[in-house]
Amino acid sequence: MSDARVLDNAPWLTSGPTARVLELLNGNGEEARVVGGAVRNALLRIPIGDIDIATTALPTEVIRRAKAAGIKSVPTGIEHGTLTLVVDAQPLEVTTLREDTETFGRKAKVAFGRDWVADAQRRDFTINGLSVDADGVVHDHVGGLDDIAARRVRFIGDPNQRIAEDYLRILRFFRFHAAHGAGEPDRAGYLACIGGRAGLATLSAERMRMEMLKLMIAEGAIGAVTAMADGGLLLPILGGVAYTGPFAAMVSVERRLGLPPNAVRRLGALAVAVTEDARRLGTRLRLTNAETRTLDSMGHRWWRLAGMDEATARRRLYRLGEERYRDRLMLAWARAGAEADTALWRELATLPKRWRAPKFPLKAADFIARGIAEGPGLGQVLALAEDAWLAADFPLEKGTLKAIADQTVARFSRDHRL
Repeated sequence: MSDARVLDNAPWLTSGPTARVLELLNGNGEEARVVGGAVRNALLRIPIGDIDIATTALPTEVIRRAKAAGIKSVPTGIEHGTLTLVVDAQPLEVTTLREDTETFGRKAKVAFGRDWVADAQRRDFTINGLSVDADGVVHDHVGGLDDIAARRVRFIGDPNQRIAEDYLRILRFFRFHAAHGAGEPDRAGYLACIGGRAGLATLSAERMRMEMLKLMIAEGAIGAVTAMADGGLLLPILGGVAYTGPFAAMVSVERRLGLPPNAVRRLGALAVAVTEDARRLGTRLRLTNAETRTLDSMGHRWWRLAGMDEATARRRLYRLGEERYRDRLMLAWARAGAEADTALWRELATLPKRWRAPKFPLKAADFIARGIAEGPGLGQVLALAEDAWLAADFPLEKGTLKAIADQTVARFSRDHRL
């Protein structure tokens, strides 16, 4: 299968670091092309991220040519034929054409080759199997152009074989469908993912985390996550119940509030009902400490935020801080269901825009002057005074603050018989 078209409006291909590397590696019997995601994104007219280049030249020849041109080369994966060339501070990954001789996950044994068709056929999805040469000609040996036009994510060759080579491709199938697909997932690929789901247990937590967080913020995440749940694929990933309804509602809440997609917040809506869920996810997906703390805070009694009056909401905002208040409130909103009062939830969610909590104005010195000695007791008195200040709705008048301080000391002295 082969088709070709010219890629227009691609200045990165005709000038700059990419053009320079292609010129360097073309000629004298060798050929180089841009491959993979950059080609796909250019055809879809969406922003291009990393640019990967494939070449017929062996790694030693790539190093020789780079050195002659004064370009730094870094052997980032030389055992698999991959070097990184740094041109004008931009890293470009260059890989010699390969053919798999044995496949077992990420540790496939490869042999270097010169066959562009064979190199394309060893990749995962047709939309990722395209290449473009220095003249802008797109080469398609796997049917990727038709699938890009149809917004269809399809495995190259036998889906079961592709998945058995690397079970992470199950997650990538849904992530790419969410980002670039339309309609229902490709049926053959979907069934192969379901059939291979036991292989998810072999994946490292770090790799699953990376794919899941990318999936969470993709444009079509709701449909992809629902399809995964229907196929029994989320339980082996999350290790617990998946809440697809609150997940879809969270996406809607973000949009209502004009917030950008947030992967961790969406993951919380999908999988966190109580703090124990957050801790399980933190271990299962090897989340960062900050990510786990965010989920733990979201899951902590979120139901208490429903129906708050503004005075209570201000106290919650003061205690939690803006970010944690917003995330926990959004989880409560997402879990409120169809009967939720949208206007009330919006008022609560936008409170940080209308009101900023003042700093607690009483200091340790105010209580030392009233006879409280330094030590644990002083900390207890400060905490009691802060609680009283919050209950009084954040007063700042000197007389009110003096009364709070005096009453707190009297209460503490009575309770501790000072």
